[in-house]
Amino acid sequence: MRRILFILISSVLALTLTACGAGFNASTRQVKQVTDGVEGTITKDGNNIKLRNVLVVATAEGAGVLVGTLINDNPTDDALLGVAINGQVTTVTGMNVVSLNTPIIFEGASANAKAVVPALGAKAGSQVPVTFFFARAGGITVQAIIREPVDAYAGITA
Repeated sequence: MRRILFILISSVLALTLTACGAGFNASTRQVKQVTDGVEGTITKDGNNIKLRNVLVVATAEGAGVLVGTLINDNPTDDALLGVAINGQVTTVTGMNVVSLNTPIIFEGASANAKAVVPALGAKAGSQVPVTFFFARAGGITVQAIIREPVDAYAGITA
């Protein structure tokens, strides 16, 4: 009897002492996004394209310039066919093939592509739909915030 009581008490103590004391509001569950840009992923049909830090910068002239990075985690290349910002097709220049270990970067010091819409039709602080069209992966739409061309985005022009 003593042995059964010892096993029972040990089991109860093991279960209660190994539980998480922080509960459902643990700080590790409250992770915040550290950038203004949004993220998205296309994983259907064997694709694995990731959109990182996607946002739009509104220039003083009223144009919209895409900022963000496209990453292909699939060994098979894919082609960026186009981008639409706020329902308008952009002019995309530069690199349009998304390869493994070779991202497409819109704006910034390592930029290798540019996407601009001449008349954005929305103000800084609001969100607009940004749609990416790929040859293999299809399309994906994210709601991106519009930023003013200040601070880190001061040098961005159409």
